[in-house]
Amino acid sequence: MFRKKWMPALLIIAATLPVSAQRIVYSEAGKDDTRSMSFEIAGKVGGNFLIYKNNRGKSWITVLDNDMKDIGRSDLDFVPNNDRMINVDFFPYNDLCYMIYQYQKKNIVYCMAAKLDASGNKVGDVIDMDTTQLGFAANNKIYTVLTNEDKSRISVFKINSKNRRLYVISTSLFDDKLVLLKKSRLTLPMEDRNEYLGDFQLDNEGDLVFSKFYRNSNDNITSASLMIKNAMADSIMTRELNIEKTWLDELHIKIDNYNKRYFLTSFYYKERRGNIDGYFFYVWDKISGNTILQDTTTFSDELRREARGDAGVRSAFNDYFIRNIVLRRDGGFVLGSESYYTTSRFNNWNRWDYLYGSPFYSNSYNDYYYTNNYRLFGSSSRFSNQAVRYHADNITVMSFDSKGNQEWNNVMGKSQFDDQSDDMLSYQMMNTGGQLHFLFNFQERRNNLLTDFSIGTDGQLNRNPTLKNLDKGYDFMPKYAKQVGARQMIIPCGYRNYLCFAKLEYN
Repeated sequence: MFRKKWMPALLIIAATLPVSAQRIVYSEAGKDDTRSMSFEIAGKVGGNFLIYKNNRGKSWITVLDNDMKDIGRSDLDFVPNNDRMINVDFFPYNDLCYMIYQYQKKNIVYCMAAKLDASGNKVGDVIDMDTTQLGFAANNKIYTVLTNEDKSRISVFKINSKNRRLYVISTSLFDDKLVLLKKSRLTLPMEDRNEYLGDFQLDNEGDLVFSKFYRNSNDNITSASLMIKNAMADSIMTRELNIEKTWLDELHIKIDNYNKRYFLTSFYYKERRGNIDGYFFYVWDKISGNTILQDTTTFSDELRREARGDAGVRSAFNDYFIRNIVLRRDGGFVLGSESYYTTSRFNNWNRWDYLYGSPFYSNSYNDYYYTNNYRLFGSSSRFSNQAVRYHADNITVMSFDSKGNQEWNNVMGKSQFDDQSDDMLSYQMMNTGGQLHFLFNFQERRNNLLTDFSIGTDGQLNRNPTLKNLDKGYDFMPKYAKQVGARQMIIPCGYRNYLCFAKLEYN
């Protein structure tokens, strides 16, 4: 088994290894681009980069060219003011971008779609995708909008949970021209109040895939199922997981469109509320309709010692969260996870108290719709206590073959913390085909340097030349970065009291 862990003493050696050239270019911050504004990297359209911005109730698209020069601004006058907007999603294509947004007017929530061109301007009329009548003000989004890997299908769905024993799921499936292909209204029995839904995905044929699980209060998952709603069907198939004498953590689903399989994974425990012991795998084959893999792999003591940071060997992974799932065409897969936790003078870190519960949840008695607020770790909004220190430490990457056998693993040692927010913490992964790049801020001599580590298909770990740009006053936020091309990534940056964006490109 191949295993490698970098240490500070090896950084100089690793930096001398041959790597592809990197180029980073910055945009200029506008007068309205304060650090507190809301933003979304919409993507690359027609050679331009579109950035959605919202500040003081105004929404607009900033258009940047390939050199990150500001070449235009498109005010989104058709979007309601900020106090009525609930959510916005972007789906970029080669020559256009769909902006799908939700807002409430009086007692009706609208889900609308606008087509934007490469200059961020609206093309044609706004499309009404669905509406919902409510008897209350919606603070969270009611609709979940998904696209598949090849962007040929877009799914819009909502879940009415007024009857806790019988959920009503309404789905609308569109093609890439936003032509409605199928509208369904399904009921899903929820036998117990501790049953939840989570992690919805859409495959290239338009099939909706999600998980259903049982969790008693803030506890482990003791039963779970894979749920499949075929694109043109008005029913849901259920495939139960065999997890007897195995307790699961958070369930994550990834669709393998090439092999037509559904991959599900989670950390697992050998005893209730025990230490994390390893990974659980489940793979369902769409063609045969059979389960082709259901197994666990246990972390070795050697890996635990490398990954543990300040924790004990047995509790090494108790602060870890699964962050990345990369599927290979040969059926193998790579999993990336990161140690993330908080410390406080008032409360000790407790995974059980803060994390569990449905990723869809209701905020009030009158809120009868599941809201798609996935509790993605690394988000400051997850913590109600402001007197905390945020920590994001080691990254562990493991590769497995199609049968779940471990091929290699790596541990990237880092120690990040911040008392204000976690905006500068954590990392972003970039897949360039032959390599996986892990970008994060690494502190050297009291300076934060944007650091790039890459792992090849053989598991070899390299440190690429550091992007030393702090002399220009830029503070990178890699966890909010977005890959916009095969070798391009847009990274938000803080510059003085403003927000700007950097393009990282591998030549």
